[in-house]
Amino acid sequence: MTNVARKSSLVRISDQAGRTRKRPSKKERILELYRTGMTNVAELASAVRSQPSYVARVLTEAGLLSGYFDLYTTSAQLMNFYSHFSRGIVRFKTPQDARASVERIDRLYREFESRGDRAGQHHAEVMALIGMNRALSCGKREEARIFANWLKARLADV
Repeated sequence: MTNVARKSSLVRISDQAGRTRKRPSKKERILELYRTGMTNVAELASAVRSQPSYVARVLTEAGLLSGYFDLYTTSAQLMNFYSHFSRGIVRFKTPQDARASVERIDRLYREFESRGDRAGQHHAEVMALIGMNRALSCGKREEARIFANWLKARLADV
């Protein structure tokens, strides 16, 4: 069986009358399960064998979920008061992008520090941690180290 034939046989299923129809996509299955009452993101992810981040994104785009945040949630979605300060700040396409991001994060961190705003400082630290983890998940170890080194320096300040 060729790869094309194998793929075709995997995405087609038969109904009770023996007619062939296309298997629903993960996105379609998530939305259908949600509409039938399964609303827990972790349960949905398990049911469709996917990641909670993907399930949350599908539900959010469909207008069925709001307020869900994790490592892969878009930074365009505001998670708190401090989010507008850091919108679009995490970049790691190149080491230069990562360094520029860390410089912006550091300026925010220092600004919050000068105001005595520990919650703002925490948000800046979280943005660096997100940058590091996202870079690692893309296999960009050099870029991840740039964020990690900034975080280590903040931890050494304690």
